[in-house]
Amino acid sequence: MHDSQNIFYTSISKYYSEIFPFNPTQLKFVKNKLGELPGKHILDIGCATGELAYQLAESGAEVIGIDLNEDLLQQAISKKMHEKLTFQQGNMLELTQDFKAQQFDAVLCFGNTLVHLNSESLVLQMLEGVETVLKSGGQLLIQLLNYDYICSEPVETLPVIDTENIRFVRRYNFTDDSDLIGFQTDLEIKAINRIVSNETPLLALKSKTLKTLLKKAGFRNIQFYANFKQDAFGGKHLPLVVSCEK
Repeated sequence: MHDSQNIFYTSISKYYSEIFPFNPTQLKFVKNKLGELPGKHILDIGCATGELAYQLAESGAEVIGIDLNEDLLQQAISKKMHEKLTFQQGNMLELTQDFKAQQFDAVLCFGNTLVHLNSESLVLQMLEGVETVLKSGGQLLIQLLNYDYICSEPVETLPVIDTENIRFVRRYNFTDDSDLIGFQTDLEIKAINRIVSNETPLLALKSKTLKTLLKKAGFRNIQFYANFKQDAFGGKHLPLVVSCEK
């Protein structure tokens, strides 16, 4: 993780679960794709504060959640522990070093985590690692943003997240002839009237490129959706949700 990315997640870690609360449609999507969860072994990449990982464990799966940011992991460890759940610091580019070949029935990479890798070659390296640690027939489930739409408009601001304690403003800064875009955030902490600002580079990974990389890494039955409800992909919507099989 780039220093700017680590600083960003540390700065919002205390409020992460408020900014991005557990989304039940994520759990429903995983169950729809995997079937019954008891006995399934799942790796959650970019687990953050462990909201989804905990719900997967509650549903019977054996879950390992990894994240690079220590502040997020400490919150997960202190608040979301479960007998079927393990949290550990881990790099999504080092999966084959940290885990056994064919260890998992499914690998999840939600929360726009994948685009923190700043080149297509790094994304391919990550996908090849996932393919190695997945069992035959295992599934990779991804959620990122729809950069086809974001870049074509262009979409310069994301919806503001406004809660009792915080106000979270997100903007994109585009650069000509670059696949990297600046992700600028302002987190207003209302109780102390303080604003924490950050900017980190993200890879504007478009659907056609992602599909090509998934095929190159050995995945099949690649499906793109507009959301976790599995509506058809295409058009002016922010999410991109992907399922595919080894």
